[in-house]
Amino acid sequence: MQYAFLTVVSAVMLMPFLWMVSTSLKEPAKVFLFPPQFIPTPIRLSNYTEVLQSIPFHLFYWNSVYIAALVTLGTIFFASLAGYAFARIPFWGRGVVFLLLLSTMMIPNEVIAIPMFLFLREIGLINTHVPLILLPIFGAGGVFGVFVMRQFFLGIPKELEEAAMVDGYSRAQIYSRIMMPLAKPAIATLVIFTFLASWNDFFDPLIYISDRELMTLPLALSLFTDESGTAWHHLMSASVMATLPLLIIFFFAQKQFIEGVSMTGLKE
Repeated sequence: MQYAFLTVVSAVMLMPFLWMVSTSLKEPAKVFLFPPQFIPTPIRLSNYTEVLQSIPFHLFYWNSVYIAALVTLGTIFFASLAGYAFARIPFWGRGVVFLLLLSTMMIPNEVIAIPMFLFLREIGLINTHVPLILLPIFGAGGVFGVFVMRQFFLGIPKELEEAAMVDGYSRAQIYSRIMMPLAKPAIATLVIFTFLASWNDFFDPLIYISDRELMTLPLALSLFTDESGTAWHHLMSASVMATLPLLIIFFFAQKQFIEGVSMTGLKE
């Protein structure tokens, strides 16, 4: 009974993705055909080549890939350092500072968008990729990463750290040689959440990017909508290609992701 229920739920959750793939292979006249045609006839693979020919899709793809990669690496580095400090290094006001840090996650991004835009314009960073990299690392996404890493580090026995100190390890060596290798499940969790958030971000590129060659994929998808309507067959084809990296990352990191989610938050 449980497996039957999970199968039904999985089918419902997969339906939007399967419909996206189906629409990406349809002729334009058959996108809104009623009754809907789930398996398109004929299959129109040329939709994908037309997308690649109509816009510099490879350029938008590269922009999204390298921005998401830098955001992910930066978040893991800084969040793991801060998480280790909050979990293992005693200092005055540690709990209060951590609560203040977490409270920043309650501030909507839309609230600080205008003052942040004005500030970045003054220092000449508008219409560059710098805001798309730095703001997620040191914004709410970075704070979430600090929380994930701190909670995971709290679950590691203190005896490992004490034994390393007896052997003459410094804090930096304990962090790099003991804590980080043990934190692979938490890192995998953070990689998926961070990469996904950066890859799908539409709001920040819309504000800070104006040149077409600097666009990321979410912003580039809007190019298939104009005054005459939306080219759904092209939009769905581009969306399928934009979704593939996310599926690949989750496929290779799903075990560590599930383990990291299950272990995060068990310690106070």
